[in-house]
Amino acid sequence: MTDEIILQTRNLAKQYKQRWAVHHLDLQVHRGDVFGFLGPNGAGKSTTIRMLLSLVKPTEGDVFLFGHSLKRQREKALQSIGGIVEKPDFYLYLSAYRNLEIVGALNGGARRQRILEVLDLVGLSQRAFEKVKTYSHGMKQRLGIAQALLSDPKLVILDEPTSGLDPQGMKEIRDLIRHLAHDQQKTVMLSSHLLNEVEMVANRMAIINQGELVTQGEVTKLLDEGEKYVVVRGTPKESLRAVLETQHSVKKVVDRGDSFDVSMSFDDIPELNRTLVESGIAVQALIPHRSLEDFFLSITEHATKI
Repeated sequence: MTDEIILQTRNLAKQYKQRWAVHHLDLQVHRGDVFGFLGPNGAGKSTTIRMLLSLVKPTEGDVFLFGHSLKRQREKALQSIGGIVEKPDFYLYLSAYRNLEIVGALNGGARRQRILEVLDLVGLSQRAFEKVKTYSHGMKQRLGIAQALLSDPKLVILDEPTSGLDPQGMKEIRDLIRHLAHDQQKTVMLSSHLLNEVEMVANRMAIINQGELVTQGEVTKLLDEGEKYVVVRGTPKESLRAVLETQHSVKKVVDRGDSFDVSMSFDDIPELNRTLVESGIAVQALIPHRSLEDFFLSITEHATKI
């Protein structure tokens, strides 16, 4: 990862009639990032990605890809980019190999070796010459990523690549994204509403809501700014609550039924544990909790109220 910005939007906006789907959006993606692009359904993520890939013309603003203006230097700007938007489509009666061959022909042709390389990269080499109609949903998603990789782009933009997948399929896509970033040295922009998936692979992220940027930055730093709490479980429960509510380190106690969510500094956990044990509480769990989901919900709820 470097400080070099390879994707930048400036005042990017898209208006449909009286509604702004995206409004004054300024994003920065650095070389080597796995960049999580997050937002509730209808926040403007897919519209933004369509503008980045020049599938939708912005109402205002511009996109800069590797220093080239998409508005003024479209061909140069798109030279090093591959992407999929929402569900990829294929000729179901043709093989994966033939589908990629057709896509490659639209862009000047693709060597047989390159087609086989990308199919192997996404784990489809054993099924390369079978008809796509025999593929599972997860295999079709991986074929969509293979299509995006065919031109060996430096930047890969993926819109909801794990949509509709089972846990095993999600893990396969997650592992593939890590491989693209770490072993293939590609920059990946990942749009998703599956926050825990993004948290496991992204180093930087942006959150949008109602078409506007809410926040962006390094995942670890943004999470540090979010609310932290400790899940506390023990017996007897009423005695546990009484002790928690008397501690100076505890800011808030929320009853979750079989446990309490306790707002406090993680540095104070050892002292709290000692106090609970000395008070006769049978401590069953003290779990520090700070997730992207918590941060996302808190920040989008706040943005909605504004």
